[in-house]
Amino acid sequence: MKALVSTIRHLGTRLALLVYALAPAMQAHAQASTQGPLLAAFSSASGVQPPSPWRVVGVPGGKISLTAYALVELDGRKVLRVEADKSYGNLVHDLPAAVPEAGVQLRWRWRLDEALRGGDLRRREGDDSPLKVCALFDMPLDKLGLIERNLLRLARAASGEKLPSATLCYVWDGTLAPGTLLSNAYTARVRFIVLDSGEQRLGQWVAHSRNLGADFRRAFGKESDAMPPLQAVLVGADADNTGGRSLGHVGDVTLSP
Repeated sequence: MKALVSTIRHLGTRLALLVYALAPAMQAHAQASTQGPLLAAFSSASGVQPPSPWRVVGVPGGKISLTAYALVELDGRKVLRVEADKSYGNLVHDLPAAVPEAGVQLRWRWRLDEALRGGDLRRREGDDSPLKVCALFDMPLDKLGLIERNLLRLARAASGEKLPSATLCYVWDGTLAPGTLLSNAYTARVRFIVLDSGEQRLGQWVAHSRNLGADFRRAFGKESDAMPPLQAVLVGADADNTGGRSLGHVGDVTLSP
């Protein structure tokens, strides 16, 4: 374990750390039922913990505190509370192999209650988001560059899991204009689309419906003209690079043809 972490740090890319952190959430679900909703609903859960198979996954070693996730009643409905405080951690939901590879609609609503200060997705030291919803894809390795391909193979070999080769994150950003598309400051294997920006809608629910196939082609179209299989969906917030804090809420996240 220590040797792996040392190798990842030496490579100097956050992708390896990200995909390695996601390893526990990427287990195969060959027997998973394709009946009913593909994503467990926050609104129908009992207690304060997100319903299974949602799970929190952080950085190996526990050196960075976890972003806090809990179910709360807000505006008469149970929703997910997402609180980042100098922290990192994703709430990940595995998906069965039978998820359609085209025409998938991803829907959710979110509300930012406390904005993150100092975030700037264009720079490594500002690579934090107060709210994000991400889709994790299994894109063929031959679509990747040589360095990225070998890095991903290293992480997959270490974890024993088939980790995502392309991740598309929808984010609420502090300054970038809605519609902005950019690569993660550490790796082009993660790309962002800004949906909401600033504090004008602070404390207000905002609903989104996205065509994953169209957005994938926009973000990764130079590498692949077809949307690859969808492995997982995650909800997250992080403030480990800025050392800041944010608070938001997310309603049910759904996938449908």
